[in-house]
Amino acid sequence: MGLRHTLIDVTPLRSSPPFRRLWIGQVLSGFGSQMTLVAVMFQVWQMTESPTWTGAVGLAQAIPLVALGLFAGSLVDRVDRRKFSLLMTGGQAVCSLLLALQGFLGSLPVAGVLGPVALQSCFVAGGGPASRTFVPYLLPEHQLAAGLALGRIAFQGAMLLGPALGGVIVGGLGVGACYLIDALTFLAALYGAFRLPQMNPGQEPARPGLRGVLDGLAFLGRTPVIRGALLIDLATTVLSMPISLFPLVNAERFGGNPRTLGLFLTAIAVGGVVASLFSGAFTRLPRPGLVVLGGAATWGVALTLFGMAPGPWVGPVLLVVVGAADTVSVVSRSTVVQTHTPQELLGRVSAAEQIVGQAGPDIGNLRGGLVADATSGAAALVSGGLLCLGAVAVVGATTADLRHSAGHRGVQDPTAPARVSA
Repeated sequence: MGLRHTLIDVTPLRSSPPFRRLWIGQVLSGFGSQMTLVAVMFQVWQMTESPTWTGAVGLAQAIPLVALGLFAGSLVDRVDRRKFSLLMTGGQAVCSLLLALQGFLGSLPVAGVLGPVALQSCFVAGGGPASRTFVPYLLPEHQLAAGLALGRIAFQGAMLLGPALGGVIVGGLGVGACYLIDALTFLAALYGAFRLPQMNPGQEPARPGLRGVLDGLAFLGRTPVIRGALLIDLATTVLSMPISLFPLVNAERFGGNPRTLGLFLTAIAVGGVVASLFSGAFTRLPRPGLVVLGGAATWGVALTLFGMAPGPWVGPVLLVVVGAADTVSVVSRSTVVQTHTPQELLGRVSAAEQIVGQAGPDIGNLRGGLVADATSGAAALVSGGLLCLGAVAVVGATTADLRHSAGHRGVQDPTAPARVSA
């Protein structure tokens, strides 16, 4: 009973064929995306040998998410979410093909890499909020946390294998091959979304343009539990994201080998996969808000110790802890957000969550690169971890609704079916 209670709950995969197809597509397409992350970081580092430029990769991704995300979320709350997701996923695949083309040409400036990355982020700004609305639609509320944990293990599983294989392919076949494989894996995501049923927004579609965006922001402003959960994520990502520092740390500790660069991300994924496999230990807890706080604090401590690690192989071990803490915090945050958001507002709130969850790390990577250029990689890591801990303490102390939030709005019949079951 005790072990079964802590293992990941796979009931959503058994009970919902549409969710199962969507999940498989996410696994395969996420695999290619993680390979591309290594290829982009390595290519930009080879071009510039500057942590500021590797941090600029994050900026190229963050600007479209911030500029377009809320408007895209409002549009998601007005149209068929399935068709919109298919359009956005196809656009991302085309951008990966453009990256492959410049990778094979090999003579373009760094803007030739950042341009397709930024364009792809424009499609992510729309596709992300749409796909985030699927799980609450496909699963009953009592399975929501389990479904989110399965989505997280799909991401972490791809992160576990993708970066390591990406490093091998970059070292053997070049960056163009990585980008081309990524483009092909989007076919799996397109299939998963194509087999979904029509998904219209709730009974009150969003108002067009800026009015719909303002309605979503007003909801966030009057809902402290969601606002607090998003602020915690900002505290961990903007203040302490370490990814842009990995090429520098890899050069200092491992001589710049591309194969070991992939292992940094793989170590984070190992921790995430382990946390996901035993996610029953926290998805069944009654107060996910407290779990968000604990996961974020653990992230800050582990990154601080990573910056002070005395030997090269201590760092990857600490990154395993970082990955586990990240998974615990992200799954619990999404549970809080999605269980406290009405269906008709889910696209806009999901867009805000995506801006925090994706643009936040991108901005944090730029911050890390700038601090490392001015000081050192160790100083950037340690200062970021300590700032994260301070911010988590402040948000936790001032947001009682987050500390006391429940994992569901009310008691639901466990035998109740999802809205879509076939």
